Amino acid sequence: MFAALRMLSVFVLLGVPAAMVGIPWSALRGNFRRMYSWGMGIIRLGVKFAGIRVRVEGKENIPAGESCIFLSNHVSNLDPPVLLPVIPGMTSVFLKKSLMKIPLLGTAMRMGKFVPVSRGHSKEDAQRSVEYAADALRSGLHITIFPEGTRSPDGNLLPFKKGAFFLAAETAAPMVPIIIQGTAKMMRKGSLKIYPGEAVVKFLPVIRPADYATREDLMDAVRSAMEQELARSS
Repeated sequence: MFAALRMLSVFVLLGVPAAMVGIPWSALRGNFRRMYSWGMGIIRLGVKFAGIRVRVEGKENIPAGESCIFLSNHVSNLDPPVLLPVIPGMTSVFLKKSLMKIPLLGTAMRMGKFVPVSRGHSKEDAQRSVEYAADALRSGLHITIFPEGTRSPDGNLLPFKKGAFFLAAETAAPMVPIIIQGTAKMMRKGSLKIYPGEAVVKFLPVIRPADYATREDLMDAVRSAMEQELARSS
């Protein structure tokens, strides 16, 4: 539990003061970039204090100067803190709507144009999430999505949710598949314990929505790229 406590201590001891100063300061300036930079730095430091080394491969596959949709597999609660700090620029994230209610953190998420996702799965809620995400992309942010919607229990890809592909069809934003490995062993599903080790983040070649006739074809292409990389790395 010591690794988890070290990570949590960094998040609390640095994150709370940073939020108390950075949120009103960002609101007055109308610019969230500095607060985002602080947040990613704190996350990176917390991951390091937990004994987690992060190795990044394939950054050359990220298109320069374009707002992208990043799609990652999901095997552990460590995936977001490992992944988000290594994405260049600023990224919004699809996340549970209930997280927006957390004091300070929820305010920061709203300022960062994070996209709330309702668990009700109504068509209206899904469309609203896509609209929020499209606005974030138009403002120059990336979007990061775990298209499985939940953590895989065995590392194999679960069925994909369709929201990311509706978003891609609407915006034509390039899609960058990502494979995260190593985090499942460091923090298992249902456990709060963290085991130090190495996490590998692999950015795969970009996939462009314009190259596919339908959303289903696009989804199949993304899934195929991720499955092939998982098979090569297993």
